[in-house]
This record gives sequence, C-alpha cells and structure tokens, in this order.
Amino acid sequence: MKLKEISSEIGMAECLDPRFYVSGEAFEASKARIFRPSWQFAGVEQRGLRHTPVTILEDFLDARLILCSTDATAFSNVCTHRGKILLSESNDNETIRCGYHGRTFDCGGRFRAMPGFEGVVGFPDERDSLARFSRADAGPLAFVRLASGGEFEEYFGSIDPRLWDFVFGSGFKFDEKVYQLDANWALYCENYLEGFHIPFVHKTLAAELDLASYKTELFRYSSLQKAAPRNSGEPSILGYSALYYFVFPNLMLNFYPWGLSMNVVEPVDFNRTRVRYLTFVVNRELEGAGAGGDLETVELEDQAVVESVQKGIESGQYERGRYSPEHETGTHHFHRLIVEFMNRRTES
Repeated sequence: MKLKEISSEIGMAECLDPRFYVSGEAFEASKARIFRPSWQFAGVEQRGLRHTPVTILEDFLDARLILCSTDATAFSNVCTHRGKILLSESNDNETIRCGYHGRTFDCGGRFRAMPGFEGVVGFPDERDSLARFSRADAGPLAFVRLASGGEFEEYFGSIDPRLWDFVFGSGFKFDEKVYQLDANWALYCENYLEGFHIPFVHKTLAAELDLASYKTELFRYSSLQKAAPRNSGEPSILGYSALYYFVFPNLMLNFYPWGLSMNVVEPVDFNRTRVRYLTFVVNRELEGAGAGGDLETVELEDQAVVESVQKGIESGQYERGRYSPEHETGTHHFHRLIVEFMNRRTES
C-alpha cells in the first residue's frame, strides 16, 4: 500500500492516511518496510551467561535470536539443518548443540560439526552457520536490526550519554509490566509524541510540569520532549522534570530523577497492541515523585484515549486532520517517517 505524502511544511500538512490504521495489508507490509530495517529492543542481557535466547516482537516479527555475551553478537536461534529452535533458556555453554539431530555450533553461531553427513557434496558451507544480525548495546540493553538500514548512532545518538551513565553506572531495581490495548501501534506512539493532550487528559501530570516550557526537538530517527518542573527546587534530571526520547518506530525512553522507564510498543494486529513497560529505578527515594510518579494512571489514561481514536477511525467518518505547528511537531515527524519507510522499495 502506497501512502499519501505528508508535506514537510507542518502548517500545510495533512495527517497520516487513515487507511494505515485499519488495513491488514499495511500492517503486513510494515513488517518488512518499517520494523525489520530499524533497531529493535532485544532484551536485558543476563550477566554471567554466555547465551540468551530472545524473541523480537513476538506475534508480529517473531524473530528467534540468541544474544552472545562473549563477543556482543546476535544470531539466529533456528537450526540450519531442519529448523528446530536451538535454545529455550539461557546457558553458559561454550557450544550450542541442536537437540534434534546433534548439529553443533560454536559460541558465535558458526557451524562446527554434524553426525551422519559424511559424503555430502559441498558440505558444510556458509549457509550451515547461523545467520548473524547487527547488534548494538546501551548498558545492559541489547538492540538488533534484522535487515539493512540506518546505523545505531542515527537512531540513538541524540540521547545524552550522561543519561545512560546515570541509569546503568551503578545498581538499579528492575521491573516489567505488560499492557494490552485495542488500537493500532502507531496511534499509541503518536499520542506519546505530543504534549498537546496533557492538560486535557493527564490532570495529575499537568500539575507537575511547567507546560509553558514544554519543547520538542527533532532528529533523523528520533525526537525528544522535555519540560521544566512547575516549582523550583523539585527533583530534576539535567534541569528537567523528565526527558522523553522516542526512537522510531516503537521505542520510548523516559528519563526521570529516579531512573528510566521504557515502553516497547509491540504490534499484534492492525487494531491490537502490546506494550512492554520496563522500569530501572536508580534513586528509590525519588520513586513515585514528580512527573514520573503516577505512571500507571498516565498509562491507563493514554490507553483509553488511543482506543477511542481507533474506534473513531474505524467508523469511516475520519479523513485526514491537520497539525498544530506549536504542539504536534513530533507527531508530524513520526507520520513523515512512516510514509518514507512504507513507500520505499524493499530488498527482494
């Protein structure tokens, strides 16, 4: 599906083609066009274990990989002989051995041995090793790219290095929750990308922020929203109540005085989304305070709004709205990236 173009001039632009949110064709096309060439969160690496099996966007891409801690690589978790999943849990073994027919790989995924294949012509060749994928790390967070695309720095380089040091420079308390909502993944993201709705939807959050100072900065594949505390003397991080980074297409990194919350937006169907919500608490004394305090309430308020938007678009009564040049630059930027990726020619 080719999407209608969106003007680079926000004052002249119309919003994303509503067919994108309700089309199974667009949903399927986005796998190869948007998600595989972009950097996806792979997991929190487990220290002391050589191999960690992960699934990238289960129920969507369902890419089965192994993260190797010894050389910071990522490779396929699918045996090259008959397709069996190799690992179901982490281990510290020096080799990986398939439990089906005994094919063995070294710790980097390279083929090493296979019983019963004497006399097979041209065996082994490069196809018998496990496919490798681009990987980059930020602290214990691993990210992978499943197809050719932009470099990690183009996506994550806008994030101030001091923030990674703050969260992962010492110990942290980790937790994870999972939310389900009946809406397209992109609606959840575009809601995040503007503070326009905050005084209307998030009364408690609005009381913590100086909304007059709210700013959005745009980068090639990411954006940053930030606002100062409403009252001087309140906890801040680099001078702000919160720093909200969005990395295209589906990752939110929210830095607060107490640590980091991370939303991984996982498409399930064109009108269903899973949100993995991870928290890394560094300063427990500040947990529950300020703009990053009542996150559960904010999350549920956002979900209710986004589900209502999905119903409105599915009604067929919505065409293409317009953007507020003052408040919706982040959403405009996001929509233009969707159109850019969806309208690209893909590799055959």
